[in-house]
Amino acid sequence: MAFSDGHLDATFAAAAGEDPTLLAELRAVFGESLDRQIDLLRRARCDGNWTVAAMRLKSLGASFDAPDLVGLAEEALDSAPGEPVVIRKLERFATEFNAA
Repeated sequence: MAFSDGHLDATFAAAAGEDPTLLAELRAVFGESLDRQIDLLRRARCDGNWTVAAMRLKSLGASFDAPDLVGLAEEALDSAPGEPVVIRKLERFATEFNAA
């Protein structure tokens, strides 16, 4: 899945306006939060921790209008804790976001 979340880019642009510094800060904070929640998901060893991390990812995606992230978080919620396929998809999303 190639990163192409126009909704997310539009949300950042609307929030930052014409301020490129603010745009860079918003993207950085989003990326840091994304990475942190994926790390928590990766380390989750019980249903509760897995669910909390997945819900945080879903909330992050919903807050920034990132439907691809919301979909991946929902996939995690529907999966068993530690599901490697879901984790790899989220890691790919984060890698592509951070490279954009």
